[in-house]
Amino acid sequence: MQAGAVPAPGLMDRFRAWREGVTANPGFRAWAARFPLTRPMARRRARQLFDLCAGFVYSQVLAACVKLRLFEILHEAPASEAALALRLAVPPEAMARLLAAAAALDLTRRRADGLWVLGPLGAAMIGNPGIAAMVEHHALLYADLADPVALLRRERGGNALSAYWAYAGAAQPEALGAERVADYSALMAASQPMVAAEVLASYDFRRHRVLLDVGGGEGAFLSEVAAAAPDLRLMLFDLPQVAARASARFAARGLAGRAQVFGGDFSADPLPKGADLISFVRVLHDHDDAVVMGLLRAARAALPPGGRLLIAEPMAGTSGAEPMGEAYFGFYLLAMGRGRPRRPEELHAMLSEAGFAASRALPTPTPLLTRLIVADVSNS
Repeated sequence: MQAGAVPAPGLMDRFRAWREGVTANPGFRAWAARFPLTRPMARRRARQLFDLCAGFVYSQVLAACVKLRLFEILHEAPASEAALALRLAVPPEAMARLLAAAAALDLTRRRADGLWVLGPLGAAMIGNPGIAAMVEHHALLYADLADPVALLRRERGGNALSAYWAYAGAAQPEALGAERVADYSALMAASQPMVAAEVLASYDFRRHRVLLDVGGGEGAFLSEVAAAAPDLRLMLFDLPQVAARASARFAARGLAGRAQVFGGDFSADPLPKGADLISFVRVLHDHDDAVVMGLLRAARAALPPGGRLLIAEPMAGTSGAEPMGEAYFGFYLLAMGRGRPRRPEELHAMLSEAGFAASRALPTPTPLLTRLIVADVSNS
C-alpha cells in the first residue's frame, strides 16, 4: 500500500455499509414492516428510533415524579388517583395522565383494585437520593442542550452547567467563596454513597494504612470507606472552601481523629505525602488531558515505593452501557466546559506515561455507575 493510501474497508464494514444502505431505502422499510420474518426487527428499530426522539419527554415524566415525591408517597402506601391529585395539588386529569405515563415507563403500576403502587423502576428509586438529586440537577443540562448545534459551535463554558460547576471556569478556583461550592458539593455528596458501594464491593481498603482522596468533596466517599476499614487513616484534598465542608462532616461523624483535610488547587499545587493509597473518585473525567496528566504525575510523586493509585469513574466503551460514555457524558462534559469520557486503555496509557509501573482494571458490580483501575508504584 502506498504511503497515505486509505485502506480498503474490511468485510464487516462492507456488510454494515450494505445493511445501512438497504435500511435507508423507504421501499425496503415498508416491505420489512409487512414481511413476517423481518417485521419484529423493523418494529424494534422503529421503537428504538422513536425512543431517541421521545427520550426528553420520558426524562421529564421522571423529573415530575421526583419533584412531586411520588415514589416516596407510593412507597408509604398504595393510593388512588383522586387522593394523589388532592395531596399533590395537581388537577385530577393531569394526575391521571402523569400516572399513566409513569406506568408506561415502569415507574408506577395500577393494581386490579384501581390503586396505584410503585413499578419496578420506581421501586429502584427508593433509597437512592443521589439519583433523585441528579434527576433534578439535569434541568441545567437540558437548558444548555436546548440548541445542541449552538452548544457544539460555541466556545466551551459560559452556560448554565458550567456556572453550576464553579471551579470549571474559574481562573483561581481555590479562591471561590463558600456559597459558590455549596450546591455542587452537596450534589456530589448525595451521589457518592452508591459509588462508594461499587468501589467497596470490588476493593479491600484494609490492606492500606493511609488513603488520600483527591478532589474528595465533602468527604462522603471517605466516610463510607472509613466504616469498612476501621484502622485506615484518612486524608482529603480539595479546594479550601470544599475542604472546610469535609472537616465539618468528619467531625459530625466522629472521624476527626482519623482524618486530615488539606485545602488547595490540585491542578497547580503538589499533593500531600504520607498516604500509601491515593484515590481519584469521579475526578479525572471532569478534566482535560493536560490537567489529568498533571494529576497522575502529582499522585506518582506523592506515593511511596510500593504505593497504589485507585481510579473510580464511569468510562467510555463500557460493554452494555455504550451510550452512557460517549453520548451522555460526552455532552454533559461539553456543556460543563471541560473534561471528556475516557476508555480504560486511554487511562492505562496515561498512567504508564506518568511513571506508574503497572495498571489493571478491576470488575465492579455495576460498570455503568463506575469502573475501577489500580496502578502501582515500583518498589525500587
